[in-house]
Amino acid sequence: MSGLTSAFQTVAFEGLALFVAVTIILFSIRRIGPTEVGLVTKRLSGKKLTSDNPVAFNGEAGYQAELLMPGLRWKVWPLYKVEKFPWVQVPAGEIGVVIAQVGQPLPIGAKSAVYKTEFGNFADLRSFIANNGQKGVQRPVLSPGTLVPIHPVGFLVITKEKAYGLPVSPELKRKVDTADRLTPESFGLEAEQLDLVRISPQPKGSQPGLVDMIGIVTAFEGDPLQSGDIANRLGGFTDGEQMEQSGVEDGQIIETLLGNKNHLHNNYQDFQAFLDNGGRIGLQHDPLLYGAYALNPFLVSVELVPMLVVKQGEVAVIKAYVGLVTQDTSGAEFKFGSLVRPGHRGIWQEALRTGKYPINPRCYESEIVPTAILTLNWAEAVSQAHNLDAQLKQIRAKSFEGFVFDIDLQVQIHVPDTKAPRVITMVGTMRNLVNEVLQAAVGNHFRDKLQSMPAIKFIEMRQVVQADAFDHIKRELEQYQVETRGVYIQDVILPGDLVRVLTEREIANQEIQTFMRQKEAQDQRIDMERARGTADMQAQLAKSSVGVDIERNNANARKAQADGESEYIRETGAAKGAEVEAIGLARAKGYESQVKALGPGSTTIVNALTALAESGIRFVPDVLVAGGNGGTAVDALAGVLTKFVNGHERPPASGKLPDAK
Repeated sequence: MSGLTSAFQTVAFEGLALFVAVTIILFSIRRIGPTEVGLVTKRLSGKKLTSDNPVAFNGEAGYQAELLMPGLRWKVWPLYKVEKFPWVQVPAGEIGVVIAQVGQPLPIGAKSAVYKTEFGNFADLRSFIANNGQKGVQRPVLSPGTLVPIHPVGFLVITKEKAYGLPVSPELKRKVDTADRLTPESFGLEAEQLDLVRISPQPKGSQPGLVDMIGIVTAFEGDPLQSGDIANRLGGFTDGEQMEQSGVEDGQIIETLLGNKNHLHNNYQDFQAFLDNGGRIGLQHDPLLYGAYALNPFLVSVELVPMLVVKQGEVAVIKAYVGLVTQDTSGAEFKFGSLVRPGHRGIWQEALRTGKYPINPRCYESEIVPTAILTLNWAEAVSQAHNLDAQLKQIRAKSFEGFVFDIDLQVQIHVPDTKAPRVITMVGTMRNLVNEVLQAAVGNHFRDKLQSMPAIKFIEMRQVVQADAFDHIKRELEQYQVETRGVYIQDVILPGDLVRVLTEREIANQEIQTFMRQKEAQDQRIDMERARGTADMQAQLAKSSVGVDIERNNANARKAQADGESEYIRETGAAKGAEVEAIGLARAKGYESQVKALGPGSTTIVNALTALAESGIRFVPDVLVAGGNGGTAVDALAGVLTKFVNGHERPPASGKLPDAK
């Protein structure tokens, strides 16, 4: 019986041993999947970890450095515990940030671990430790599409969707227990920060078209910036200084400064190379251009800003906040500030012409200056080309009588491209030039001008006021080296009372003009009728004109005849006077003889009858009848005289009568 019991016990023990052996064998055979690794944990060991690393490299208890790779692997159970973890896989378009939980501690002030090429993709933990790898954030990131077996305790790998690895930090363990997995937020990152940084043209908001963009980089690690600097540029500005001393022109210096040295560190993707080449913490001078970049979000941030675009008809005046110390080149006569050569702090004396410039707006401020003719409107309308007159309103002024006017004004100015830096040095910005300088010059001029003029006179002298305004504004802007091309009064908005008065006056003036035109029409009608009558009487007028000429000629002939007769009469009169004088003397002698012969009475009668006979008037008949009783001598004389009178015979010149028979 005891033998049977003993045999049964032996069989049971052997069976148990076989079961245990089979169980150990079965549990010791580990199947690791094709994209998995086996993390081995040693439960028992006579050795203890001597460092602060959670991974054993020399057979100590704890997490073992060697991983079980895909396939059937042997690890004695229960001496070793094996946990399966997936390979780290970084999806396309994303990056993986590596955090080492083993290695040397980081120096004080360091934020990331030094990287060496021996580290590879962190797949060999023993090599990482052997080459003095450091704990913490590793500077390179895993590129998109990476698939690598990484020790889950030695490294944590953060991707956009999850974090690979087994955290050893109690805080992270609590997060795993709470959320069942680690996420980028568990490490203080946003999921979008694990995407590639893409720089490309972006839409203009609501407007059609695209805006060219660049990336402004800020580094979170590196040596401090030099005193006085606000941004880091590899090598500083010594290259610009050397070019300046060599007599290189400003344009070539600008090309060098606006270039970049990103090839030295692969556009900040090789952060270790960035630091090795003198990269410093803080704002970086050189921006990123178009492309996609695998940047470590723990070490670098990128801000997308528009690229500087200088269009045709513009220049960009550059105000530099970085560079060499300021050295004024404007001259002693220029009292409004300083101009410097490119590469120095201050306003560059050379403006940027038409083009696109990847210029860092945190290091350089650009002021776009239109060099084409700039039209500014003091009105409700705003120029669509530049929007500089957005704050300009209608000019409101008061006339001498108190009428309030609103004036729409347009001013055209021009800033020469070579003088643009000086203009900006004096006024700061183009908006200051418009809103401060030009606004004061224009508004005050029109207010002063209107206040000294009656409203009607202003309206009547609008062109004169416009010319005066041009001269005034031209003088004001010449002080700022700005040209004035035109001043135009677009419209004058009159007050209602004045409009009514002017309207009534104009109506009265128009009525006067109408009456004057009607009068002129009647005068023209009279002239027309007169012309028509003249035309109708043209033949008679011609005949009359000829008659007038004839009469004039006849009168002239008669006048000439009369002048001749007058001359004749004067001459004959003088001759007859002499004749009469001679006759008178002869007659006197005859009368004297008659008196002596006939006596005074008979002489008188004879002379009277002679005068009557000369006149041709008959006083007695041709036949004289006398009495028969005989006549005296008187009777005989009367008969003789009667004969002479009726026969028109003259007595003899001697005064003697013929003998009576």
